[in-house]
Amino acid sequence: MALAATFALALALAGCSAQPQPSAPPGGTAAPVPTAGAATRTVRYTGSLALLPERAPAGALVVAKGTGLPTNARLDLVWNTVEGLWKLAGDSRESFRGREYQPASQALSTVETNAAGAFEAQFRVPEGFGFDHDVTLLQNGVVVNKANFRVEMQVSISPTSGPVGTPITVGARGIGWQYLRNGWGLTYDNRYTGWLSAVMTAGTARAVIPAAGTPGTHLIQVKANTFTFPYLNGQQSPIGDNPVFTVPFTVTPGPPVLPAPAEEQGLELVPGTPPSAAGPGLWVDPAAGPVGTRVSLRGQGLPAGAGVEVLWYSVVGNRIGGQGWEEMSRPLGRAVVGQDGSLDFGFPAPDDVGGAHRIEARVAQERVAQASFTISPSALALEPASGPPGTMLTLHLKGVGWTETANIYHLVYDNAYLGYACGFNSRGDVTIPLPATGEPGWHFIDLYPGIYKGTDIAGLEDFKIPQLTYAADHPGERLPAFRFAFQVAAP
Repeated sequence: MALAATFALALALAGCSAQPQPSAPPGGTAAPVPTAGAATRTVRYTGSLALLPERAPAGALVVAKGTGLPTNARLDLVWNTVEGLWKLAGDSRESFRGREYQPASQALSTVETNAAGAFEAQFRVPEGFGFDHDVTLLQNGVVVNKANFRVEMQVSISPTSGPVGTPITVGARGIGWQYLRNGWGLTYDNRYTGWLSAVMTAGTARAVIPAAGTPGTHLIQVKANTFTFPYLNGQQSPIGDNPVFTVPFTVTPGPPVLPAPAEEQGLELVPGTPPSAAGPGLWVDPAAGPVGTRVSLRGQGLPAGAGVEVLWYSVVGNRIGGQGWEEMSRPLGRAVVGQDGSLDFGFPAPDDVGGAHRIEARVAQERVAQASFTISPSALALEPASGPPGTMLTLHLKGVGWTETANIYHLVYDNAYLGYACGFNSRGDVTIPLPATGEPGWHFIDLYPGIYKGTDIAGLEDFKIPQLTYAADHPGERLPAFRFAFQVAAP
């Protein structure tokens, strides 16, 4: 009689890492265990399952072979992985609570064993998170066997050469979710640039950095990055087998590739939509944009002919520093409701902290409707644009946010992380003085979103740095990066 053993298929979440589980020997009694998808399944080991090869990148062809299994049976071959998400807390989702990974599974195929209890099948390694995954065999929901498969991480760049300022796209596939494998740092010529995350992008990361330096070969490296900065002797770490990727880029002679003017950077306007429900309603068009955007406040179903006071609400105080914060209002102006109950009131988006702002329409000091407009960050032109070493530059941003995921921008100079700036106490207005340095020629300054503070999985300290993957994997608000170029003149 085949006996069963417990089988830990779900994540062993000490630091949210999936610890490899030893193969369970026959023996014991059938027991329910957690599996991908959060359900519990009975495990009854029978026979063996082998995967050839045992490790390969996503997309590779794998042969699965089973022996000693139930005879003439239909079995499900299942890929076990996770889904990642960022956690936020608070009424305005203003507090950062880190990343979380939940078990998930994907059917690979249905196989049929022969009279000897054997089968052979093929599958492609699914795209997604990298490193260790369980591949399980199920019969009517009962796990009969499993094997481990290692998804190999890959890093590439495009293009591989170009003049100074060329945007270099750095791509990574198969970033892990496990402890010491879920955050990776990027360096350029041994200068730390920032962090590659892949929480909501299932192990896939994409970053764009400018080519910097004199003509010749420059080295881009990607390394494990759990404790804020790259782990330099990872081969001596508790796991020891994290790869280090080194990719050369050749800066060629020629005219520089310069970033777009500051006023053309930032996020696109988000159009507004009227409420679908009947009755009093208020909306704005656009619904999101930078400081100074011309906004139309529209209303329907309001008291005909009534005088309306329009109020703009903003978060003020020093929440980040721990002294508290509150929402306060200020008047935007007054308008008169049409005889059909409509309202049309225009105003420029105020010079204020970034994020969502409540707008109220009040009649006789009573709120009759409300809407929301979101201020997105924007940049002013770099001043000056050229000068000798030591020239003091001014970088100026508007609409920087107030939440823990929007309150900070990190400055990177020629792909070297320099420091950060915050915008809550200055109501979204950020001015950074910076001396120009380096050899005569073009130099590049990038401002990346980051995460100011918060809590994460125990042992992870990689989020308080430039998030190079902000475009697809930033928690909370959708935020832009800003890129500038400065020409250092000969002294």
